[in-house]
Amino acid sequence: MIKILDKYFVKQFTQAFVFGLIAFTSFFAVIDMMENLDDFIDHDVTADIIIEYYIVFIPEIIRLMTPVSVLLACLFTVGKMATQNELTAIKSSGVSIYRIMLTFLVVGTLVSLLSVGFGGYVVPRANKHKVFIEQNHMKKDIVTLGRNIFFQDSKTRIVSIVSYSVKIDQANRVSIQEFDENNINKMISRIDAERMKYDTLKNYWQMINGVKRTFTDSTESAEYFNALSVDYLNFAPADVIKKQRKPEEMTLRELKDYADEQLTTGNDPTRILIEYHSKIAFSFASLIVVLFGVPMSANKRKGGIALQFGISLLFTFIYLSFMQISQAFGKNGVLNPFLTAWFSNFFFIIVAIVNIYKVGK
Repeated sequence: MIKILDKYFVKQFTQAFVFGLIAFTSFFAVIDMMENLDDFIDHDVTADIIIEYYIVFIPEIIRLMTPVSVLLACLFTVGKMATQNELTAIKSSGVSIYRIMLTFLVVGTLVSLLSVGFGGYVVPRANKHKVFIEQNHMKKDIVTLGRNIFFQDSKTRIVSIVSYSVKIDQANRVSIQEFDENNINKMISRIDAERMKYDTLKNYWQMINGVKRTFTDSTESAEYFNALSVDYLNFAPADVIKKQRKPEEMTLRELKDYADEQLTTGNDPTRILIEYHSKIAFSFASLIVVLFGVPMSANKRKGGIALQFGISLLFTFIYLSFMQISQAFGKNGVLNPFLTAWFSNFFFIIVAIVNIYKVGK
C-alpha cells in the first residue's frame, strides 16, 4: 500500500510541478517581453534574435521559478487530498503525516540536487549568451566603468584592476603578477601602480606611481617609479571591460577557481565565495518550501488552498529577504561566506521542524 501511495503522491506532485513551472515561466517571459518591447523596436532587433534571446533567458527563469513551482505542487497535491478527505482516509489506515512528508522530502531533495547542477552550470552559460545579445543587439548594460577586473593575461601573468574608466582609458590600482613558468605557484615579480594608461601612439601601457618587486629564492628587491612603460601586455583598452566577469555568468567551478586565484594573489575572495555558496544554497530553497508547504496543506483551513498559498508565499518572501540580509552582513565581513549563504536555510529548517512537530500532534 505504501508503494502505491508513494507513486500516487509523486505522480500528482510531478504533474502540478511541471504545470506550475511552465505557467510561471511563460508568465515571467511575457512580462519581460512587454518590458523589453521598446528596446526591441528602437534597436530593430530581428525576430530570430528575440527568439534566441528568450531561449537563453528561459534557464534563468526556470531557476528562479523552481521553488515557487515546488510550493504550488505541494499545496495543490496535499491540499486537494485534504479537501477531498483523501488525506483523512490515508491517516486512518495508519500512515502518519511524517511518512506522507517523507515522499515529498525525497522528491524535494532530488529537485534541489538537480537545481544545483542546472543553476551552477547550465544557467551561467545561458546568461553569458543573454548578456552578449543585450550588449550587441539591444545596447543594454554597456559598461563605462568596470570594477574588480581580474584575468589571466598569459600562462604566467595575472592582471588585477580595481576600477577602469572607459571614457579616459585609465585603470586605477593595478597589480601585475608574474609567475615562474616551471613552478606556477612561485611568484617572480609583481608591479603595483596607482594608475595605468594606454599610449595610443606607441601601443603600450604606461604605469604611473608604483613599485616593481622582484623575488628570488632568498632575496626581494623593490624599484619605485613615477612612470613605467609595459609593452608586453596582451590586451588593449577595448579588451579590459570584456574581461570583466559577472558572477551570474560564471559556473560553480569558475567561481571556485576565481576565488582561489583572488586568494593566491592577495585579494579578498569573500564576495566571490558568497556568490559560490549562494548558488548552491538557493538550489535547496525547493526543499525548504516542501518543509513549509506540506504541513500547511495537510490541515483544512478557512479560505482553502488560496489562503494556504498566500501564507506559504509570505514565508517564501521572508526566506528570500533573510537571504539578502545575510548576504549584506557577509559582504561587510560580519559572517563567513558559507554561513552567509546558508544562514536562511538553517534558520528556516529549524522553524519548519518546529511547525512539523506541532502539525503532527
